[in-house]
Amino acid sequence: MTTPERHAYLLKATAKRLGFNFCGIAKADFLAEEAPKLEEWLRRDYQGRMGYLSNHFDKRLDPRKLVEGAKTVVSLVYNYYPEKSLPQGSEDLKLAKYAYGKDYHDLIQEKLREFLSCLKEEIGEIHGRSFVDSAPILERQWAQRAGLGWIGKNSLLLNRSMGSFFFLAELVIDLEVTPDLPTTKDYCGTCTACMDACPTDAIVEAGVVDGSRCISYLTIELKEAIPTTFSGQMDNWVFGCDICQDVCPWNRFSKPHQEPGFSPSSELESFTSQDWKELTEETFKRVFAGSAVNRTKFKGIKRNVDFLSNDRPLD
Repeated sequence: MTTPERHAYLLKATAKRLGFNFCGIAKADFLAEEAPKLEEWLRRDYQGRMGYLSNHFDKRLDPRKLVEGAKTVVSLVYNYYPEKSLPQGSEDLKLAKYAYGKDYHDLIQEKLREFLSCLKEEIGEIHGRSFVDSAPILERQWAQRAGLGWIGKNSLLLNRSMGSFFFLAELVIDLEVTPDLPTTKDYCGTCTACMDACPTDAIVEAGVVDGSRCISYLTIELKEAIPTTFSGQMDNWVFGCDICQDVCPWNRFSKPHQEPGFSPSSELESFTSQDWKELTEETFKRVFAGSAVNRTKFKGIKRNVDFLSNDRPLD
């Protein structure tokens, strides 16, 4: 076994021990095929008000500009599919599954810090950075290069054994590691379930999402009033949206996560639409302490609830 092969074995063994479902390895390089796609996506203003997506164009395409001397991108998968979904009846306000429990940024970043520490103990001094939805890096494209799945029509990474209800995280390191083979086949075939189900028609073509029309964007990223043109199209989603994942046939392979931190509190489990409607800032801070829902703040959640309340009676 060569030294790069030993490094690959160590990386995957460490990932498994820390609870990651998959670990894939790719050579740090320039994403030449993605450059024109990203440029066109930005030109069409599909980023909406997410101006930060226009920044650091070169870094998004080349991780060596994020970490000096970078040789390897390690892509990691961490499951968040719940054992059961919160109520999603016709009158229930809905919360994206990834936001049921503690903020994934904090939980996974802690694991990544431990990951880097373990590598240094085993190998010696290495340089690198860890990311979990926290830097200008095209994580889905790197995961595909690392053989972890393919980009579905909804632009999410799909994995044949667990669908798409998972978080992606990365280590960009200056260690020489034997890379995995990329995923080159599109297993979506002629299926258009996600495109057909999107109520705001955000999936404009296979693999391309107009972010400014996505319900997740409208309920989280957009800081202004939700345009009235989306009235009747929000399907009662108060934070995020799972529609394109819920209808995806590959998610029949999703299995419940084993992460206690991702489980909802008993109070959240019993939340009704009336509770959402009468939500106070004090209750918001208590129920969503340490949650990704804090990203939109109490003001944002109230805006969403009010929009949905006017859109369709909640009681």
